[in-house]
Amino acid sequence: MHFATQFRQRINEIFNQLSEISPEKARQKPAPDKWSTIQIIGHLIDSANNNHRRFTKAQWQDSLVFNGYAQEEWVAVQNYQTADWQLILDLWKSYNLHIAQIMEHTPEEKLYKETTNHNLNKIAMITVPAGQPTSLAYFMKDYIYHIEHHLRQIEGMI
Repeated sequence: MHFATQFRQRINEIFNQLSEISPEKARQKPAPDKWSTIQIIGHLIDSANNNHRRFTKAQWQDSLVFNGYAQEEWVAVQNYQTADWQLILDLWKSYNLHIAQIMEHTPEEKLYKETTNHNLNKIAMITVPAGQPTSLAYFMKDYIYHIEHHLRQIEGMI
């Protein structure tokens, strides 16, 4: 099974689980300096936004070099903490299902083409040392790993 198909199934499964969380529970912070569940999902929307652009652009550029983004600032400016919980969940699900479609329709030669011209040593969750070959498929799977990392955080909070 293609990793994007598994990703699509996982998004639907997690959406159903997250939908059971009340808006009040979604806003509870484990500590004053930690994100609440709704802020984590907001962060994952921001990640989807940035990676949507990266995964699309990677299909016509010759490198995997992309800008990072100020994660804390994105979450703060968008004020996810007071946003509508169902709206945030719906957006997260829709955006990731769209990304799954991009993954599914990326030609294999683009998915698995290796390059040493990348900055995944700076922007990946599981970094790849500078100069070591990597691929768009690796970066896409790293994106999925990033989501799973944050979903484990949420599971620990609820």
